Amino acid sequence: MDNTEKTKPAGLLLSKRAIERIAEIRKQRSEPTLMLRITVEGGGCSGFQYKLDWDDKIQDEDRCFEECVVIDTMSLSYLAGSTVDFVSGMMGEDFKILNPNAVSSCGCGTSFSV
Repeated sequence: MDNTEKTKPAGLLLSKRAIERIAEIRKQRSEPTLMLRITVEGGGCSGFQYKLDWDDKIQDEDRCFEECVVIDTMSLSYLAGSTVDFVSGMMGEDFKILNPNAVSSCGCGTSFSV
């Protein structure tokens, strides 16, 4: 089963900067198959929270986007149509998820409600 999907509105969009940053991290760590794993978990101050990890394996229930981001199908149901970006600012650098399904979010940007 091929669980690699091309980026599309119902799936997940990745900014050019996010893809470039993942490539930089792969190169720094000498791990060419490293991917950003995004998971949605219950918790946080708004009901759900994003968890970002690094992984080099794709599980059966995962979907892979642009060969650099992996998300399990349950989390993807909360993230459909979202954009993953990499931003730099006064608070540092980080991956940011712009989720059109979130009706509210907290100030930290890692917690949301649907």
